[in-house]
Amino acid sequence: MLSPSYWNDRAEPVSVGGRGGAWFVDADQGGMVLRMYRRGGVAARLSESRYLFTGWHRTRSYREFQVLSQLYQIGLPVPEPVAASACQSGLFYQAAILIRRIPDAVPLPEACELSKEAIWWEVGRTIRRFHDAGLDHVDLNCDNILVANGLVYVIDFDRCLFRKPGVEKRWTKRNLSRLYRSIEKRIDTVDITKPWQSLLAGYSKVAQS
Repeated sequence: MLSPSYWNDRAEPVSVGGRGGAWFVDADQGGMVLRMYRRGGVAARLSESRYLFTGWHRTRSYREFQVLSQLYQIGLPVPEPVAASACQSGLFYQAAILIRRIPDAVPLPEACELSKEAIWWEVGRTIRRFHDAGLDHVDLNCDNILVANGLVYVIDFDRCLFRKPGVEKRWTKRNLSRLYRSIEKRIDTVDITKPWQSLLAGYSKVAQS
């Protein structure tokens, strides 16, 4: 079930973001997204998809599933987690996670509302909600922010973790800095100066409301 080959032609590769390890799945229960865990950078030269196995509860898929489940249960805008797997072979394992697909969602760079202040304000407000819950998103880039019918969602919580909530923390600033660099790199259709100001205004507004 947690393999593209299981779904045959009902699985379609996702062409945007990530490392080429995600598929849209047309399941009987509705649209799903299947993601296989893959390495990046220098580590990928040694093994693209295998990780050292030190126990099920330490696998990437289990940890992400737990984080995602907690976020979903407290009502934050994330996809519903469906299943996770880790297949051990000797000292190593390969992992996958299956989540429910958010209808009509597109990555932030593809959103048609980019020229509107409101969507950037909403992105900032949404990020602040996650930070107030203590979520440190270690890969907060614009492709991990989805927009669907004016609503904003956050995805991909691999290696993310919960920390002590609060703004003006080093980790919250690190998240925002990473996002800014991503927007600067990926979105060239608009001058990001004013959109970024709107994002920060939405981020700050949560504390005042």
